[in-house]
Order: sequence, then structure tokens, then C-alpha cells
Amino acid sequence: MPFITTSDGIRLHYRDEGRGRPLVMIHGWTFSGQFFHRNVPALSQNARVITLDLRGHGDSDKPEHSYRIPRLAADLRDLLEALELDDVTVLGWSIGCPIIWSYLELFGKTRLRDAIFVQQTPRQYFSSEWKFGHAACYDQAGLAETIQKLTLAPEEFDKQNFSDCLATEPEEDERAMLLAEMAKSPAYARAAMMADHTVHDWRDLLPHVDLPALMMIAEKDAVLVPEGPSWVAENMPNCQALRFEKSSHMLFLDETEKFNEAVKEFLNR
Repeated sequence: MPFITTSDGIRLHYRDEGRGRPLVMIHGWTFSGQFFHRNVPALSQNARVITLDLRGHGDSDKPEHSYRIPRLAADLRDLLEALELDDVTVLGWSIGCPIIWSYLELFGKTRLRDAIFVQQTPRQYFSSEWKFGHAACYDQAGLAETIQKLTLAPEEFDKQNFSDCLATEPEEDERAMLLAEMAKSPAYARAAMMADHTVHDWRDLLPHVDLPALMMIAEKDAVLVPEGPSWVAENMPNCQALRFEKSSHMLFLDETEKFNEAVKEFLNR
């Protein structure tokens, strides 16, 4: 299996398929690059598609440190540099979006051409003036409950999380394969990553990011309501919105063909 080694000595697993201009795909929290298994075969016909397993996930190393969003952004930089990638379209799903936003804040548009964001709010916690956060983990009490559930009963947590993220029903073998991917991520890694992720508010940064972008919005998501991702599209200067009316959080599985065609069109525009 191919790996790169980050600047702090962590091995990150990735998959690399196809030829052409590079598309780097970043998965969400508790998942892995394998969740794009329906998408890579179609997309790699016209692009070089790299799917990354974040540290603590999939087949990447699982250290007991450094799960902050800026460190994950540095991991993305390390991947782009190690593979000598330029003119990159970077796609982030869920927590993959703030990893890209942090990359842009820290490193600017270095090596990037544009970005695709998939169903992520700019702020996860509720406040008096922000109601478009996470359905359950929207304050410190919600974070503590989430960490307790994934620590004490990880298998049950994964099954519920997986079901909550889909509007459609996958085949049993696909469900088993993806749940096995989720089980590779230890509770300590997930807890540390979520604890850092939840406190960030990207609304000050995004209006100043002029990278050409697309935000994919899932209208049936019970995890992150569509108003949060919609805010990103409305407030980033060069960000378009594309709505998936039949999808929950994993819109690339709920509406696979529409997702694949939208990514191809964005790459070739």
C-alpha cells in the first residue's frame, strides 16, 4: 500500500488511480478514503484521483497526538508536496472542508487550482445568532456525550452514525465493508479530532477566500442542516452551490451518479 510520511513522522495511507489533473479527496470524521469507492472508478477516467486516509483513520498511522485541524491541514500540504502535485482540485467532505479552510488560511492557494466542499457548516456549535450547527454535538455537553458514546460502545455508535448519514439503504456487503473501515479508527483519535473541530468558527475567514469552489448541499441531512453549507456558498466570493434533494450526509452514496457527474463537470469547466 502506498504511504507518505508527514513532517512529524506519521505515515498516511493513500490510493492513487487514473491520469490527468489531480483530484485529492478527503473523507469525513470516523470514515476513510474507501467511502469514495463508488466514485473513484468514474472520476479516475478523466483525472488522477488520490484518496487520503486521515491520520487516525483507515490504514494510516494512529498516533496518540496531533489531531488538531491545523495539523491535518499540514498533512494535506505534506501529501501534495510528497506527490509533487500542482494545479490540484481538492475535495473535502464534512470535516474535510475545515481541513481545506485551514490549509488556505495557513498556506494560501499554494498548489491548488480550486476546491469542492461537500456538506459542512462553517460553525458546529450553536449560539444566540447561529442555529445551523450539528444536530447533536452542538455544545460542550453534546461533545462530551458524543465522546462517551463512541468510547463506551463504538460498534453501536458506528452503526447509528452510519445510518444517520444515509437517506438510502446500501447492500449488506457494502455496509459491512464501510463499517469495518470505521472500526479502524480508535476512540482516542476520533475524540481528539472532534474536540478540536467543534470549537472552530470559519465565518470570519471564508468571505476572504477567493479560490474558485463548489459547495454540494444535502437537503435531507439530519446531521448538518443544509442552511450551514448554504451559508458557505453564499459568503465565499467564488463559490457556487449545488443541491442534492434526495441526499443525507453521504450524498456521494445517496446520489452517486449526480455526484460523479457534478465533479466531472467542475473539473472540466
